Amino acid sequence: MKPWQIQKACEVMHQGGIIAYPTEAVWGLGCDPYNEAAVQRLLAIKHRPEHKGLILVASSIEQIQPLLDGLSSAQRAELDATWPGPNTWLLPDPKNCIPRWIKGQHTSVAVRVSNHSLVRSLCERWGGPVVSTSANRSTALPARNKMKVMTYFGSNVDYILNGATGGADKPSTIRSILDFKVIRM
Repeated sequence: MKPWQIQKACEVMHQGGIIAYPTEAVWGLGCDPYNEAAVQRLLAIKHRPEHKGLILVASSIEQIQPLLDGLSSAQRAELDATWPGPNTWLLPDPKNCIPRWIKGQHTSVAVRVSNHSLVRSLCERWGGPVVSTSANRSTALPARNKMKVMTYFGSNVDYILNGATGGADKPSTIRSILDFKVIRM
């Protein structure tokens, strides 16, 4: 991955655009999570209702530090043991740091600290977490390559980062930090 490509992706997101990028298992769509218009556009092209919420991906635990305040030592140990990696955790948002258009109807937020080098570089350059939702319409299989992203979305995606997925067979596991219950395997 060339640094200029990461820079270009960040510029597109700063302008309210939508990017596509490879993740651990599938391709994802991303945007600035604090730009409501960008998130609404992303939801529209995916045909995904806002109430379902979206995942945020980060390059480090430090990028999501406000969400960790108030967690028990056992909860924090579980995060430390599974991040970075293909594990998405539903974390409470007691300080209401995350916009409603990311959380949907939920009081928690879905977060993953990635171990994919491109995703980590993107989040580091961006300076925080970005939206990470599978690159597909809500009823279709997630895109596993750049060509499928282009087939699904065409010009609705403003920039596509070149790269390969991390080789995982399935999208990240989703669990709740409150009770460690698996939501998606």
